[in-house]
Amino acid sequence: MGMTDPIADMLTRIRNANKARFKSVNVYMSRMNVNIAKVLKKAGYINSHDNVKDEKGQQMLKITLKYPDTKRTVITDIERISKPGRRVYVASDSIPKVLNGYGISVLSTSRGVITDEEARELNVGGEILCKVW
Repeated sequence: MGMTDPIADMLTRIRNANKARFKSVNVYMSRMNVNIAKVLKKAGYINSHDNVKDEKGQQMLKITLKYPDTKRTVITDIERISKPGRRVYVASDSIPKVLNGYGISVLSTSRGVITDEEARELNVGGEILCKVW
């Protein structure tokens, strides 16, 4: 049976691995997951992402998590906003800030998958995929 929301699966795997303090986590490979991982790396929430194969030979995306020290985590939480049953779109002038600018929103726009700050600079709106703080 196919997965209905691979983005939510990726975010949940990252959230769970972060709470369990794993060094890395494997998620299913898709173009959207790779683009979200690129945005998280650029924003400084993860160390790296690589293409790997699992034991069945299926392509997976290996995300290496980032920890500043033994007691704290870089990612406090990840929340999925737009879901398959309820899509959330915003205009460029109404993009909400996450924790007054301490977090980021990841948006899917006509310019690609970008952060809320980049969307405001480019003056584009789009679908809010998730919030990270």
